[in-house]
Amino acid sequence: MLLGFISELSTSASFLFVLCLVAVCLFEAINGFHDTANAVATVMYTNALKPVHAVIWSGIWNFLGVILGGIAVAMGIIKLIPLNDLMAQPLGENIAMVLAILLAAISWNLGTWYLGIPCSSSHTLIGSLLGAGFAFWSIHGGSGPNWGKASEIGLSLLVSPLFGFSLAILLMYILRSAVKKRKVIFEEPNLKKAPPMWIRAILVTTCTLVSFFHGSNDGQKGVGLMLVVLIAFMPMQFAFNQMLPIDSFKTAARQIEQNLNQANAGDYAEHIRALATEAGQLATALDSVNLQDKAQLFKLRKKAQALVKGVEADLKTGIIPTQAIGPVKHAIKELRQSYEFAPYWAILLISLCLGIGTMIGWKRIVVTIGEKIGKSHLTYAQGASAEICAAATIGVSTAFGLPVSTTHVLSSGIAGTMVASGGIKNLQKKTITNIAIAWILTLPVTFLVSSILFYFLRIIF
Repeated sequence: MLLGFISELSTSASFLFVLCLVAVCLFEAINGFHDTANAVATVMYTNALKPVHAVIWSGIWNFLGVILGGIAVAMGIIKLIPLNDLMAQPLGENIAMVLAILLAAISWNLGTWYLGIPCSSSHTLIGSLLGAGFAFWSIHGGSGPNWGKASEIGLSLLVSPLFGFSLAILLMYILRSAVKKRKVIFEEPNLKKAPPMWIRAILVTTCTLVSFFHGSNDGQKGVGLMLVVLIAFMPMQFAFNQMLPIDSFKTAARQIEQNLNQANAGDYAEHIRALATEAGQLATALDSVNLQDKAQLFKLRKKAQALVKGVEADLKTGIIPTQAIGPVKHAIKELRQSYEFAPYWAILLISLCLGIGTMIGWKRIVVTIGEKIGKSHLTYAQGASAEICAAATIGVSTAFGLPVSTTHVLSSGIAGTMVASGGIKNLQKKTITNIAIAWILTLPVTFLVSSILFYFLRIIF
């Protein structure tokens, strides 16, 4: 199917499209080896797994995390830029936007990896998306970047490391109180032999969980980036979901209309009837849509988005009558798939890139995580505590569709365990300072670079 879409592009556009696909795959592979340390450093430095076994095991679970993680985080990522406005622009403008995002994100990720600084791929991608979206808005106007969504994501990126740091300290204190007889868990590992089997099982399990949840969260960012490329180059094919029967969306719209019309809305009857009418109009439009008409597809996308947004707002405020809530929620879930979707081949490709990337280039960041955050050697308890915190934080964030930084959550967890073991003096000031500087600079630098690149590239294209 993709080859058929590519054949509709010009030769130069096809070349650039393939180049952008390769760049997305490169970004995700870099994400893999940049963030691999988050899962494997603890099992390596506690001798629970040999390096080769650790990165292969982590790569497999990163792969599965992407495949099974859904697309909620991916949808959150693409909502940062004005996609509806972008689809209405000429192809050259879209190419400039996509390349600006990719070049800014890849260059910063590679730079911080080379220096061995644990840096967030999430911050990198979000800064690049917002920067290019802002530059696009400054020229074309329209809705501009989704600052509301950006604030929501920014809050999750800010709170998650603090949560990981605090939870890691708490877990260490709980372990000290609960595991008094097995003090080996708090001792420096003997690097000449593997840890006791029960400790090894805990550490491998936490490594597995962090790897899986990293795939389910960070992998989706790659899926979101892939969708930006697909929508930019092929808006007709990806503006509206043509992989599912149009009738399923029409049925969902009719269900909303019928349930709202039949419900007793009391004081909000007029508002609910207007919403029902909107659903009926969407169903009628779906009944007669020409899938080859670009204007109709864009109009359908906006109508579906507006209806879903309106109904969800009323569900939150309690305006929707009780008897209609269940059927309407189900229909909204179906209807949302008309504009929030990702082709399976794209998810599979990203999962492969992340899994393969996890198996290469890991050593620089692993050394920083394992040796340079704390002054003392990582103990079994510290490794397990940090990874439990990371897995829990990332898993919950993925469930809510929020991207978080695996790097910063795990790094802050390691730092928390070091503080719990030896106080603030047990941290290596230089490393913590470098991580903090990268954390502060990533968003503004990638924002600025992608903005400048967009202004430059649009002149070329």
